Amino acid sequence: MRAVVQRVVRGSVSVGGGTVAEIGRGIVVLLGVGKDDGPGDAAYLGGKIVNLRIFEDEGGKLNRSLLDVGGSALVVSQFTLYGDCRHGRRPGFSDAADAGRGKELYELFVSEMAGLGVDVATGVFQAHMLVEIVNDGPVTILLDSKKQF
Repeated sequence: MRAVVQRVVRGSVSVGGGTVAEIGRGIVVLLGVGKDDGPGDAAYLGGKIVNLRIFEDEGGKLNRSLLDVGGSALVVSQFTLYGDCRHGRRPGFSDAADAGRGKELYELFVSEMAGLGVDVATGVFQAHMLVEIVNDGPVTILLDSKKQF
């Protein structure tokens, strides 16, 4: 499972001209599910993200987590995080999970975060979404449950 985590002052998702989710201060998580991922990946990444110390403390150090600041999360599915661009000019997506498995693990990931005490909003799985991210910092972190980076 791969995630792009961005600290934000606000974020939103629109589908078909209407807003389906929005948050204020917190994080936007762009989440990709790989074909070899399972429930353990969702649990690991959910716990890692809610406890990432990417918010500033009183001294200006990145020392506080999403839980510490009471922020929200907006989770958006993004299978393109498994795009392989090493050959040719068009990405290949053979390492991404199929839609059924991807949705199952995406929803499990969202449940993991919510179960840890985070207010979680979501995009619409497999929809064409317009995602607005107002990155704060900017702070952007890349995570991989298999620890490939």
